[in-house]
Amino acid sequence: GLFTGGLGAHYGAERLGCAVIPFGGGQTERQVQLIIDFDPDIIMVTPSYMLNIADEMERQGVNPRDLSLRLGIFGAEPWTDAMRTEIEARTDIQAVDIYGLSEVIGPGVAQECIETKDGPTIWEDHFYPEVVRPDTGEPVSEGEEGELVFTSLTKEAMPVIRYRTRDLTRLLPGTARTMRRMAKITGRSDDMMIIRGVNVFPSQIEEHLLTIKGLSPHYQIELSKEGNMDVMTINVERAKTDADGDTMAAELSHRVKTFIGVSSAVRVHSPGSIARSEGKAKRVVDNR
Repeated sequence: GLFTGGLGAHYGAERLGCAVIPFGGGQTERQVQLIIDFDPDIIMVTPSYMLNIADEMERQGVNPRDLSLRLGIFGAEPWTDAMRTEIEARTDIQAVDIYGLSEVIGPGVAQECIETKDGPTIWEDHFYPEVVRPDTGEPVSEGEEGELVFTSLTKEAMPVIRYRTRDLTRLLPGTARTMRRMAKITGRSDDMMIIRGVNVFPSQIEEHLLTIKGLSPHYQIELSKEGNMDVMTINVERAKTDADGDTMAAELSHRVKTFIGVSSAVRVHSPGSIARSEGKAKRVVDNR
């Protein structure tokens, strides 16, 4: 069924005069059929699930670029500009970011402008943002990354004061709008992996994965122990069956070591082997 984010988007779109076709997560084949039947202009899902829908379209012999969709509004999980490029290239839509959280209002706390695509604009007339150090709660310097904190200014039913979101970002000056922007969420203070003393976020792995031709954007990270040492295994899959798995595994492992500073084992699987998201993607399996 629909969670709070879906309901907020549903009624907000209806307030704007849009016809809304609500659908919960999963049943990807039916979702593709609904897109074909109803010719919607806009889709609102998690970015990882949009790629799952594109996979299903291609499996059915449907070219995602030929459909009616013009705009995708994506949120609920961290995603990178590289994933935006991937989505836009495969589906021929404009992809923008939306930010919200159920504890504050659901969707609509911040929304990226299509003119600039440079981070969601925070609606500061309703939500006062701060960025603090995750370990101490002290405010960071202007433009420095930290944990996003919100105080609601107009909410009546359940106001919040300095609510810690656990999302890691930084505040930026306004561009397309006068209100301040937030940079893309780089991760959460509670999904950060510590591998042999190195802080690692799944979005960092994704950024390097998407630079390697021949790999699909689907991945899952496994954490385990060998003796007293943490081991990180990155499970990825080929985009095509004839791609050289050993070469791609070596390249990704090298990039992770060079740019992130942690060693990893990379396993390249056949297309479709990595479990697809039907909501928020489960990126990390911790078996330690």
